Amino acid sequence: MLERVTIREVWDVAKDVKAFRFNKKLDFRAGQFVMAWLPGVGEKPFSLAWEDLIVVKRVGPFTSKLFELEGGDYIWIRGPYGRGFKPVGGKVALVGGGIGIPPLYAFARQNKGKFEHVTLIYGARSKEDLALMDVENFVDEVVITTDDGSVGKKAFPTDVLAGRKDEFERVYACGPEPMLKAVLRTMDYQNVQISAERYMKCGIGVCGSCNLGKYLVCRDGPVFDGFQLRGLL
Repeated sequence: MLERVTIREVWDVAKDVKAFRFNKKLDFRAGQFVMAWLPGVGEKPFSLAWEDLIVVKRVGPFTSKLFELEGGDYIWIRGPYGRGFKPVGGKVALVGGGIGIPPLYAFARQNKGKFEHVTLIYGARSKEDLALMDVENFVDEVVITTDDGSVGKKAFPTDVLAGRKDEFERVYACGPEPMLKAVLRTMDYQNVQISAERYMKCGIGVCGSCNLGKYLVCRDGPVFDGFQLRGLL
């Protein structure tokens, strides 16, 4: 059901990336998403970064309009929807790329202290594209990679994962699809959960626009176990 919420605050978190905090706290599992609607503009899905927080990259007309909003303005949301991450394992890695960090941020924050050791491997194009870096408060280790070498290692996050995969009992990943494919191959589709992305319209498994093989990402995902995606990604 669509509900109007007030934006409490808006702030920049990275290049062309803003955080929007609203006045309603949602009961959610990290990895779930909400559908956000703006009258006359449309509706888009966003992973929850926290119970009252979404983090948005400006990429088109909807997000450009969203970027015009300030504290005190309204948006309409429905959800949370979908299947989130399941916390499993003792030593785990969170592998994020670009704007794939919000659900991993939420996962680290929700599960702080529940694992033996948590390593975040986070990659972006450059230093200015890294978002939500206070995630370091919720993990044991942070490894940063950048395409241009402006901070951290000049590499991809999957390069780091490939060299250290035997350290981890479980891997959780969210980011661009090429990165997710590399994560799945590196882990041989075992002991890995990924958050997939597809174009969504309804968000509740009715329209079929977000199909991924036999699955609907909004209903059966967006988080999938690796073995579910063998032959699909």
